Amino acid sequence: MEARFPRRVAIFATLAAVYFVAAKLGLKLAFVHASATPVWPPTGIALAAFLSIGYQVWPGIFLGAFLANLTTAGSVATSIGIGLGNTLEGLVGAYLVNRFANGCAAFDRARDIFLLAALAATLSTTVSATIGVTSLSLGGFAGWTDYGSVWLTWWLGDAVGDLVVAPALVLWSARRRVRWTRNRILEAAVLFPCLSLAGLTIFGGLFPSEIKNQPLAFLCVPFFIWAAFRFGQREAATAILVLSGIAIWGTLHGFGPFVQRTPNESLLLLQAFIGVMAVMTLSLAAVVSERRSVEEQLRHLALSDSLTGLANHRQLMHVLDGEIKRSRRTQRQFAILFLDVDGLKKINDRHGHLVGSQALRRVAEALRASSRVVDTAARFGGDEFTLILPESGAAAARLVAGRISERLTLDGEMPEVSVSVGLAVYPRDGETVDALLGMADGTLYESKARGAARSSRGGEPEDTLFERLRGENGREWLQSRTTDIASKRDHRVSGTRPKKHRVSCSDQLAPRRAEEPGSASGGVRSQRHVLRRRKAGKEGSES
Repeated sequence: MEARFPRRVAIFATLAAVYFVAAKLGLKLAFVHASATPVWPPTGIALAAFLSIGYQVWPGIFLGAFLANLTTAGSVATSIGIGLGNTLEGLVGAYLVNRFANGCAAFDRARDIFLLAALAATLSTTVSATIGVTSLSLGGFAGWTDYGSVWLTWWLGDAVGDLVVAPALVLWSARRRVRWTRNRILEAAVLFPCLSLAGLTIFGGLFPSEIKNQPLAFLCVPFFIWAAFRFGQREAATAILVLSGIAIWGTLHGFGPFVQRTPNESLLLLQAFIGVMAVMTLSLAAVVSERRSVEEQLRHLALSDSLTGLANHRQLMHVLDGEIKRSRRTQRQFAILFLDVDGLKKINDRHGHLVGSQALRRVAEALRASSRVVDTAARFGGDEFTLILPESGAAAARLVAGRISERLTLDGEMPEVSVSVGLAVYPRDGETVDALLGMADGTLYESKARGAARSSRGGEPEDTLFERLRGENGREWLQSRTTDIASKRDHRVSGTRPKKHRVSCSDQLAPRRAEEPGSASGGVRSQRHVLRRRKAGKEGSES
């Protein structure tokens, strides 16, 4: 507690000093009354401080407001009243924004920006204007006959301060790091000089004198739209703040479309224009940001599996095709693991489909935890998963398969989940997507049919199995598997359902199996979600 006290004192002192300096600058533009100005940045500073830091910084706001008014006009009593009004204004505005407009995230949605404009900029600012002007009138420092004009000037200056200063401060404090690409930096280097040039042209007297006061304020609108569409809320708020400073300076010098008989009237019209442009620009930037967020979500949904969060079949095909092209350029191999969840149907039947879905998520988590950042884990479909391992061979792939199996064994959740694994290596087992998937799928289902060792050994005996699959009969069987995978992929893209057919591994590989001692007969259905039961296989061999 004692260590926090000096830090709080430093925050209060800094905030009071910033508020005091901003107030003194704003009061230099007080024409209708010494304490009422149409340009009042401290309101935005107070709102940003309460939203970003918290309500506990109110002493700093009160101290800065009190000192600024005490050194300007009025007495100690009126300065206390004005300071209380300024502090309550910020507290009420921050509470309403936190309660109804999503707090510091109010600039992320157009709806919240409109609520901020209505609740903070329009409603809460009446507190300060009413208390301040009433204090001055009761103290004899302002006439009751001028109450309306002084109140309007006070209120409009505070409202525009909330709309122009607060957004820039809140957005920059929340997102301090500027993560721009080189092209974005160049674009910003073009946007802001162009905006400044447009501001000087409209409000700085760069036009010939006969048209210096023509209604050309609309010329700044394209630059606000540019900032909103191409950058975001933070840069759009900065653009508004920059143009506001240029416009105030030019209007006071008699340039621009808002010049009237008195400086106060000119600034009131200008501030109304700036406030409207601020709401419009920030709302447009929020709409663009929301659209980008939705597009990103849709893109993620289009390329990922909704249950597991892994890449889906479409993204798998894209990554696999790109990895083949890259490996052809670099002359380096890569491996594919094809995994199938053992007994998922039994888990669904015994424990329910929610537990079965959780089992799939457990496998997905094991894939994430066992792979590198450069690896791509995907859900191929149903209970099948694929893991692409760039620049990895068969030995490295078997180690990864072992880690996956170990994580599933040690995760401590019930029911126990295991996987069977098939393996293919580019270019050893094929040079096309269909050939690689066919080999990986073939080794997986042959391992299941033979009752071979599971994931930690990558399919036993792997070398014998690969040699047999490369034989004449094996090539015929793999060709049928490859054709089947390609057919299913095409049907997934077209949205139609392929015709069911069976390819018996035992029929295709019977000559080889007859020579191999201890080989178990029995076939593999081409539909990869159905595995012939061992009991049925044994009965077939006895018959």
